[in-house]
Amino acid sequence: MSVMTYSKDKPLGWLHGEVKTPPFSLAARLETGFLLRRLQRGDTLTMPQSRPMPDVGPRCHELRVNDVSGQWRLIYRIDADAIVIAEVFAKRSAKTSKTVLETCRRRLKEYDHAGK
Repeated sequence: MSVMTYSKDKPLGWLHGEVKTPPFSLAARLETGFLLRRLQRGDTLTMPQSRPMPDVGPRCHELRVNDVSGQWRLIYRIDADAIVIAEVFAKRSAKTSKTVLETCRRRLKEYDHAGK
């Protein structure tokens, strides 16, 4: 896991994926960074930027970023001490695949066990 932190903000814990150009456009990368920074500072994001993902687990959400070539999603969890990113993927269907949901649950469970 890589960690990014700024001043008193919650750090970002990346369990998987990254946000870079390409494949993200510059505008989508900047928007993603702006939204992640808001989360780090404790802001609550709602639709259309973010929606709860209770199928993944408690405090889990899907960050939604529109791009010129499609849509990007980041599955994240808000912990007391960090924003934990479990997955970054291009959204290609109306419903998030079961494979993505299961993978995120597994990664977060492993993260929780590693912290004990």
